[in-house]
Amino acid sequence: MVAETTPDELRERLADDDPLAVVDIRDPSSFASGHIPGSENLPAATLGPEVFDREWPDEVVVSCYVGKSSKRVASVLDENVEADVSSLHGGFEAWDGEVEQGTEESEADLGPSAPF
Repeated sequence: MVAETTPDELRERLADDDPLAVVDIRDPSSFASGHIPGSENLPAATLGPEVFDREWPDEVVVSCYVGKSSKRVASVLDENVEADVSSLHGGFEAWDGEVEQGTEESEADLGPSAPF
């Protein structure tokens, strides 16, 4: 079972400036409408095995719409990367912290397949 991080815990970790990746697996339009500051949009439908070869910080928090899909993706990541991976409890819907808008292009080519 994958660990869960509450929105309050995530807010504290982001404030600590520790190496942390927040991966938002929602579709690009939803991400552009609002996302957790500093998060990276890696839509679940585009994730391929190449994502396992990326450089990951010590901690990764996966966020989706309501905290269900992120559990599945976090579980697969946790099994395949050297990082502490968790799912954001309640997803972006539960996030009540600061929100950024717009998109940031990812430099990684993650491939068309979706093993998650």
